[in-house]
Amino acid sequence: MFDAAVSLFAGVALGLSLAAPPGPMNAVIAEESVARGWKSGFAAGLGAMTADACFFVLALVGVVAFIENAPTVRAVMVGVGGVLMLYYAYGAVRDAGSFSEAEAADGRGFRKAFALALANPYQITWWLTAGVGLLNPGEIAAFGLELSAANGVLTVAGFFAGILLWIIVFPASLRAAGERVDALGKSVAYVSAAVLALFGLSFLRTAVGL
Repeated sequence: MFDAAVSLFAGVALGLSLAAPPGPMNAVIAEESVARGWKSGFAAGLGAMTADACFFVLALVGVVAFIENAPTVRAVMVGVGGVLMLYYAYGAVRDAGSFSEAEAADGRGFRKAFALALANPYQITWWLTAGVGLLNPGEIAAFGLELSAANGVLTVAGFFAGILLWIIVFPASLRAAGERVDALGKSVAYVSAAVLALFGLSFLRTAVGL
């Protein structure tokens, strides 16, 4: 029972290690949450989470490792990601302050986050490093203990539970703040646009280098 609990919580920690750090995905979630409401922010989070589920399957069959060793494919993916981020950064600035929660059901946030996550080289890098533990949970050491390979399903379940926890709590916290600060929506839109633009330019420069 104790080993199972450790495996589950180790998976949660892995999920949070991917979902919580600042970056383009959280910029999109933040923009959608404040501008269109919690449901839209959560939908954007689900888009990123769905992409991670795809990466998990691709990692299982070895495609992620193949992409890492194929510079041309990586360059194209990074370049597409950079262009998408610049496009969405422009959209965030253009539409700052003009959204309403009535628009939250159009699925735009889900599609935006899903497309960005699939073209995000940092996602691939994570799956080649920390994410490898999900494929071989017996090689992970957590809390000073070796995880059991027999509890690998629990580690994977904990991983996606950690992401789910983040995409529920993060938009909710932003909405709570937004109810107290009227100007937060526009500010978050501009900050999100800046983050997306910086990552977009960085990705394009990396693509050219590859």
